[in-house]
Amino acid sequence: MGILASEAAAAAGPGSMIGVILMYVVIFGAFFYFVMYRPQKKEQKKMSAMLSSLEIGDSILTNSGFYGVVIDITDDTVIVEFGNNKNCRIPMQKSAIAQVEKANADE
Repeated sequence: MGILASEAAAAAGPGSMIGVILMYVVIFGAFFYFVMYRPQKKEQKKMSAMLSSLEIGDSILTNSGFYGVVIDITDDTVIVEFGNNKNCRIPMQKSAIAQVEKANADE
């Protein structure tokens, strides 16, 4: 179908060839928007909502695969306690959190 359209445009002249190229650009632009850009934006909104609802006592999973409990929160960092050892407290960026499980979800 595309070959026929470009052959017809070539026969009609250079002005209509620009129209066909413009049509392809618009179609590919819409394709990339709906396939790549829009899902990424949805994922970013979901992630920022998850991080903004983060509270002290929540169980988290980090991007590196460690499970821990949040014990303190600042603007862009959290202090996480890992394992049974109460002395293993590590500050980390909020962006390193992959999942959050609320502490009071079972109440």
